[in-house]
Amino acid sequence: MGDITLEASPLRSLRSGKWVKLICGASFQDLAVIRNLVLVYSLAGVDCVDVAADGAVITAAREGILAAKEVSQNQGLQEFSPPWLMISLNDGEDPHFRKAQFDPDRCPSDCLRPCEMICPAQAINTQGVIDERCYGCGRCLPVCPLGLITARSQVATPSTMQPFLELGMIDAVELHTQVGHESDFKNLWKAIASWCDGLKILAISCPEQSGVLDYLHFLNDLIQPLPCPLIWQTDGRPMSGDIGKGTTHAAIKLAQKVLASDLSGYVQLAGGTNGHTVSKLKEIGLLQKSANLLLNSVNPSFSISGIAYGSYARSLLLPILEEMENQNLKKMDQNSLGSTYLENYPDLFSSALSLASAVVSDLKQIIGNA
Repeated sequence: MGDITLEASPLRSLRSGKWVKLICGASFQDLAVIRNLVLVYSLAGVDCVDVAADGAVITAAREGILAAKEVSQNQGLQEFSPPWLMISLNDGEDPHFRKAQFDPDRCPSDCLRPCEMICPAQAINTQGVIDERCYGCGRCLPVCPLGLITARSQVATPSTMQPFLELGMIDAVELHTQVGHESDFKNLWKAIASWCDGLKILAISCPEQSGVLDYLHFLNDLIQPLPCPLIWQTDGRPMSGDIGKGTTHAAIKLAQKVLASDLSGYVQLAGGTNGHTVSKLKEIGLLQKSANLLLNSVNPSFSISGIAYGSYARSLLLPILEEMENQNLKKMDQNSLGSTYLENYPDLFSSALSLASAVVSDLKQIIGNA
């Protein structure tokens, strides 16, 4: 199980229902944004950061965690507990592992560019798709008047991640799968099963589909015995948390189904989670009643163990990061020394940290005060 104890902050959060994860995106590769997102949300107290299985992305995320530790020490903040770093892998075609693409030369000059307006990652401009920013939400695909936009799928290759695991740069792995992928999942599991002795957590993410519980039981039987804790990620409505209040219902509904089954492990929401998720969970009684109950239980009660925030968490900070980029360009135009490090812009950094802290504390304070 690696070097892990009950006192380890992320594991304790998981067992007490206070686990909060930042999802940077399984195909999101904007290194500067990732570094700053991880910096801010690490300081805000997330327990885990989920990133693409890409060496440059892993390095950027680790730089963000190290920067958070340095800021914490320099500013005399409360004792810093670094989040675990998780990578996402897939067993086949999956919306989280795709990129939009189109030839901008084919676009009419009078096009109103609805693709650009709808893109939450600001990944589309007159030159086409900014590949590293696109995280595969797919919102641009149906809005193109001429149907010029297509999606390019990719599969993360486990073998390229082995050196990062051996160097201790990866703490956890998340496996994205879907009903009907039995054979594909078996192949993926064969490639990574030996990793589990070095992992602090393994997560399996699966969306709501017909037969999902039978499929999850198949996966559970396949991977046992497991030397590390297991999270079932209920991926309700993928990459939609920034759209509106209602997107959280799909994740909660799937979580209820998984909790009602006899699957062992922890249940964590994702896919549509946002600022309304915690209040809805509290309303229907899916939060643990105390942060100190049943810490040694594998599945403490009929309650969720945590929440992962993706597009919602990122969208809150993107305007601030965009303003930082604008200020940086102005400095460079004035022959001044620019910086892409958010902490070098105190007012923007303070605003970002305030927003991120509100997201993280939403769950942690309710549980802690229950």
